[in-house]
Amino acid sequence: MKVKAKEGPTPSEVMVYAASREIRDSELVFVGMRLPLIAFRLAQATHAKRAVGLYENGIVRAEAASETLYTMSDPPNVKGATSATELLDVMGFLQSGRVGLGFVGSAEVDRFGNLNSTRVGSVRLPGSGGASDIASLASRLVVLLNHAKHRLVERVSYVTSPGYGDGGDWRKRSGLPGGGPTAVITDRGVLEFDPESKEAVLRSFHALTPSSTPEKVQAATGWDLKVSPSCHPTPFPSDEELSLLRSLDPDRFWLGKEGRR
Repeated sequence: MKVKAKEGPTPSEVMVYAASREIRDSELVFVGMRLPLIAFRLAQATHAKRAVGLYENGIVRAEAASETLYTMSDPPNVKGATSATELLDVMGFLQSGRVGLGFVGSAEVDRFGNLNSTRVGSVRLPGSGGASDIASLASRLVVLLNHAKHRLVERVSYVTSPGYGDGGDWRKRSGLPGGGPTAVITDRGVLEFDPESKEAVLRSFHALTPSSTPEKVQAATGWDLKVSPSCHPTPFPSDEELSLLRSLDPDRFWLGKEGRR
């Protein structure tokens, strides 16, 4: 029996679905807080059943917790964990090159995928935590944040976590073993990085309304964002997938209660 979603997806739901599709089966995933908590559960329930989640507090899970998590250390995340260790133990997976994908958030991201979560103007932010390690050492990095000119900037005001520096082969010249960012997922679209210049380009736009266009995404970006020749509407979850996604956050603590854009 097919489950029919009552209404179309919200921007946050499209972000979670897009993030879940970045997860590959059987890989180690540094999950991160907020929307990645749901994205990992959705991926495990659909196409990446054997993905393993790593949490910065030392939790390792071969099977995602079955309840909504508000922090990584909530009892449902500890109960039934494959391993409950310490931060240094899960960071060891990064240092040994075994982490396939890491999720991070940021206050700012620039055209070469560098991240700032330390300071914007006179405002002091939480800082790196483990984000710099993840950005430096994971094979792939995916960034999630809301799309606005003051957040997607030409150059971040402080580099908390490295992307592609000033572009090109900067990571190789800097000795960073990880592969760098592969996607920036926002509430308006998905950016990828040119394989040569390492500059961000628009891969897809969230066609949530008839007025949602690549030009609208460009106008909300703090630099002259290029559009990929293959740019397309971001794939939306099916009715069944959307119903499943919503069941993972029934109180909409992380998904929010916003309507369609």
